[in-house]
Amino acid sequence: MTSGPTRNSRTCQDSPTISPRIIPRAEHNISRANISEHALKVLYRLTQAGHEAYLVGGGVRDLLLGQSPKDFDVATSARPDEVKALFRNCRLIGRRFVLAHVRFGREVIEVATFRAAHDADDGDGRTENGMIVRDNVYGTRDEDAARRDFSINCLYYDIRDFSVVDFADGVDDLEHGIIRMLGEPESRYREDPVRILRALRFAAKLDFELETRTLAAIAPCAGLLADIPPARLFEECLKLLMTGHALASFRRLREHDILRTLFPATASLIEEDERALALVELALGNTDQRVAEDKPVTPAFLLAALLWPVLRVHLAGHEVQDMSPGQAIEQAGSQVVFDQNQVVAVPKRFSLMAREIWNLQPRLLDRRGRRPQKLADHPRLRAAYDFLLLRAEAGEPVEEDAAWWTKFLESRGDGNASAQSAPRDGERRRRRRRRSRRGPPAARDATAQ
Repeated sequence: MTSGPTRNSRTCQDSPTISPRIIPRAEHNISRANISEHALKVLYRLTQAGHEAYLVGGGVRDLLLGQSPKDFDVATSARPDEVKALFRNCRLIGRRFVLAHVRFGREVIEVATFRAAHDADDGDGRTENGMIVRDNVYGTRDEDAARRDFSINCLYYDIRDFSVVDFADGVDDLEHGIIRMLGEPESRYREDPVRILRALRFAAKLDFELETRTLAAIAPCAGLLADIPPARLFEECLKLLMTGHALASFRRLREHDILRTLFPATASLIEEDERALALVELALGNTDQRVAEDKPVTPAFLLAALLWPVLRVHLAGHEVQDMSPGQAIEQAGSQVVFDQNQVVAVPKRFSLMAREIWNLQPRLLDRRGRRPQKLADHPRLRAAYDFLLLRAEAGEPVEEDAAWWTKFLESRGDGNASAQSAPRDGERRRRRRRRSRRGPPAARDATAQ
């Protein structure tokens, strides 16, 4: 169930002058022990330099829920150039709104200057339908809170007294499991249609309900997602499908007919083909399990699964032209990826890997002579084999082939390998170059002696 009660509580957008609720340290569960030491370093240095600085958004939300945040974001009164002056390890990025990325090894703390809402009459900042296209307007903390999207993300942790500043009853919504848009939902979706995807992603991730008005405004605004650049939609798809709640997100997208906007051909075909739907859901569930086990995942594998039903339809047209299975998949795969990129722009490194997985499927079914041995060293064999297993589990007539390859790989000691953790081609080449520079094992042994 994804609808919930309409909340009549205060909101930042409806009452921008309202005094926030200050929750003292004794009344919440956030401890500095659970906050990244690098995020704390950024907060302390900014405040010591005389600026306001707060931990904000999802980090505060997840800490209040007793979860471990994926990352920590900071909002501050300091301008980007002032942040950069305080941190030598800082890089400024962005065009719509300049952000400061403070890097500590592999961890990046994103620091954003407080923003103010655009003037609704300012044509320079919006398109005709109300979408914000330029967002470089600085403001105060309260103005920054007023422009945030959901109540559960309108929470600020103050490092000075360890309190939580709640502008829109976000803590209450966390306790009741509600996703509530701040302000008038349809207007906020029109400002940035990606908020539709964010609403469904948070609902899936947290297993929350969408508040009634927040839900009702999705249908009339869903078409606006077509105006979002395909590259940005790909980034949003990564957040939906690669962060541990892919299957739940997929089901929410289908439920609200948003999948048709992101993967239009797939959305139509899985309604008619139970095996196609099963394959996609198995791939998504497998990805969620790997994320939960802290194992590497790749968008290429999910892309191969999501577009497989579409590829099979295209193959029917190519096979009647007397092409070999390999030629048919090569040509059909090229067209399928091209069409998908018009909606969601998938980087070439991922689409190429997905096509390699497809290309190997007919080769896995041809086990004559020494063909399996020749295929055994292919860098994408494991990914293609895992995909074959999913096809078998989804009910496609390839169970015998999948069982044969399982025994074959186990006999070679490859039974525990993983498609999504296999080294990339570039890594393989680097390893070979290192071995080449060191010389063959016998030569190295002789040198050592």
